[in-house]
Amino acid sequence: MAEKEVILTLEGLKKLEEELELSKTVKRREVAGRIKQAIDFGDISENSEYDDAKNDQAFIEGRIITLEKMLRNARIIDELEGSDVVAIGAKVRLKDVDFGEEEEYFIVGSAEADPGTNKISNESPVGKALLGQTKGSVVEVNVPAGILHYQILDIK
Repeated sequence: MAEKEVILTLEGLKKLEEELELSKTVKRREVAGRIKQAIDFGDISENSEYDDAKNDQAFIEGRIITLEKMLRNARIIDELEGSDVVAIGAKVRLKDVDFGEEEEYFIVGSAEADPGTNKISNESPVGKALLGQTKGSVVEVNVPAGILHYQILDIK
């Protein structure tokens, strides 16, 4: 089975590379020190510090494997300059037709999605509905709360 392609912007690629480097160097060293210190306390069979450190070590090693796999399968997308069609890498200004509110979203791959900063995944309901649409289009988005209607005001 082929591994899933991870779509990233250049910014997203740099963040994953930085997290990987930090995990491999600083975090690994910190948890190894905690394990050594816990072993120095003596009997590890009832040592909660040792158990916590080993759990943290397993988490860090798992995250390193995940990050390496994501970077191995990364496809870097360019942020688009004045495109007429919504694609991954586009900033899209929308108007909620039902409520009149305007919002701007940056369409990114799922690994980079962060709704708190208006970075939405191309795999999210809104992201999927917007892909391939043009300025002026009204799109219908099925979400758990019902159907939303957005008009595309601008694509950057």
